[in-house]
Amino acid sequence: MVGNPFSHAQIDEFITTLSLYYDHSGRHDMLWRQPSVSDSTGYFDPYKIMVSELMLQQTQVTRVATKYVEFLTTFPKVESLAEAELSEVLKLWNGLGYNRRAKFIWQAARMVMEKHAGIFPDTLEGLVKLPGIGPNTAGAIMAYAYNQPIVFIETNVRTVIIHHFFPDQDAVPDAAVRSAMEQVLPQAAREGLEPRQFYWAMMDYGSHLKATVGNVSRLSKHYAKQSAFEGSKRQLRGAVIRLLAAGPQTLAQLKGAVSDERLDEILDGLVREEMLQYKSELYQLG
Repeated sequence: MVGNPFSHAQIDEFITTLSLYYDHSGRHDMLWRQPSVSDSTGYFDPYKIMVSELMLQQTQVTRVATKYVEFLTTFPKVESLAEAELSEVLKLWNGLGYNRRAKFIWQAARMVMEKHAGIFPDTLEGLVKLPGIGPNTAGAIMAYAYNQPIVFIETNVRTVIIHHFFPDQDAVPDAAVRSAMEQVLPQAAREGLEPRQFYWAMMDYGSHLKATVGNVSRLSKHYAKQSAFEGSKRQLRGAVIRLLAAGPQTLAQLKGAVSDERLDEILDGLVREEMLQYKSELYQLG
């Protein structure tokens, strides 16, 4: 399966389907798909792409759209984010969940300023050294910011590729998805679909397939059902962050607001991660 070559006709039919969907139904107005307004050459700021990519991880587009504007209004450049306190970033992130992402963005901004003189890395090797940036997020930044034909795999990519190229198979490995992408990307470029447009189309078409066909990515060998949020430690961590966004609190105050026997464990973990500080018998955002 992994090395299965697809015919030019198969790939051409797929690219035609993808392009037609994107032309007629693509989400062209998303702010992170717009080039920087200060540059008429079509420059995409990798800082803004990084922010959007980390925000969009496991979070609905509709929730991200408003927060993205708020975030970039407060921290319009990598310099302004690097100069901020983590507590400011966490307060602004409040409501998006997965608060570690806020810390990763903040740490990445600081590293860009301290080790790269404010210039974002423009290679996969350089990007994956930034906190919170794995190979697939680095690939997305390479595609969207630098328009490079890098293969990366996430849930929408899996959905589209499995639906079109492995429709009757179970436990499709990412190696097979990657092999298909390595065949599709060059042909898409030859047909005028540049890398960032290709991936925008994949994101939109993947979302469409999930809504109409179902979660095709369940057929992936690497599919893992997301654990329930209600009652989870993740929910409890978010509740603590929200409470402390309003100001420092004592342990007694937190226990009065959060009745959960796991609270001490959660607080200890957040302090170890430096998301929180404990000073003078008060918990506060890091």
